[in-house]
Amino acid sequence: MIRVRGRVRSLGLPIAWGAAAVAYKLLCPLARETGLPARIVTSAVFFAVGTALILQVRHSLMRELRQLRRVAGAAQRALLRPPPSRIDGLDVAAAQVSAERGAAVGGDLYEVVATEHGVRAVMGDVRGHGIGAFGTVAAVLGCFREAAHDEQDLDGVLRRLDRALARHLRQEHPAGAAEEFVTLLLVEIRPDGEMLALNCGHPWPYLLSRGRVEQLAPGDPQPPLGLFPLPAVLPTAGLGYLAPDDALFLYTDGAQDARDARGRFFPLGSALVSAVAEGPLFAQVVVGRISTALRHHTRGTPPDDIALLVLRNGGPADLGARGTARTATTHPQTTTAP
Repeated sequence: MIRVRGRVRSLGLPIAWGAAAVAYKLLCPLARETGLPARIVTSAVFFAVGTALILQVRHSLMRELRQLRRVAGAAQRALLRPPPSRIDGLDVAAAQVSAERGAAVGGDLYEVVATEHGVRAVMGDVRGHGIGAFGTVAAVLGCFREAAHDEQDLDGVLRRLDRALARHLRQEHPAGAAEEFVTLLLVEIRPDGEMLALNCGHPWPYLLSRGRVEQLAPGDPQPPLGLFPLPAVLPTAGLGYLAPDDALFLYTDGAQDARDARGRFFPLGSALVSAVAEGPLFAQVVVGRISTALRHHTRGTPPDDIALLVLRNGGPADLGARGTARTATTHPQTTTAP
């Protein structure tokens, strides 16, 4: 009812302007004269009416667009919620930059959960970006939040995600399901700091420590989810151990593929070295510095969605309490858009 009333009010002014134009044409003697001055006046009247109608329609469309963006942003914040700043001894920070100017909805996804098997994180990139990719993001994240707790091994989590994605693509993209895919990186950090991963076409993460930045690449990744069936055997890749004060940096390929006005790629490795060298290795500080460097490099609008996630080992005294509930944070790292 409220929406109907709003539409009626938005149509009131155009109707009034149209009625005034018709009344002028039918009732005003000047409108029936054929002389040049009368024609000029009549043209000016109709030009003013047409301009007013165009401005009113533009105002209504802009108001509808703002409302759609508010709704999309609220849905995105509810789905891709900011992670807690601390979870089972790990400091956590995340950020997202949408490729669509003024939009808060992107095709990247991430989540961190504490389970009885360890802290599990997912970083993914859906083909495409904007509202069109939102349904696939919802399907993958919804499945991960359940499977991360239910499955004992990362193998089981990935297979659950593969089945959930296949069901979603059959329902939402029956004609072009074969063209849709998701790159995905699953990471498990155990209580002793051991890191395991399964990679489906996603960039490998970086290991950050004081004075050192190393990209972990233990092997070739599997193809992205949705393109081919998963193999019968999915061996997890070892990423080493996350020592106290070290951090794991996960990202989507939009970060390394971002270009400046001259076509140069964003030097992600060098930017991480600078971020680590500039001060304490805190999760939120690293995310903030890389986000700022990316916006500066792309002048605020990257060509693709970008998601960043940092998991820092807060120290051995905090480890070993895996499986606790998701804790709240007083100052969470928010998802941002240009």
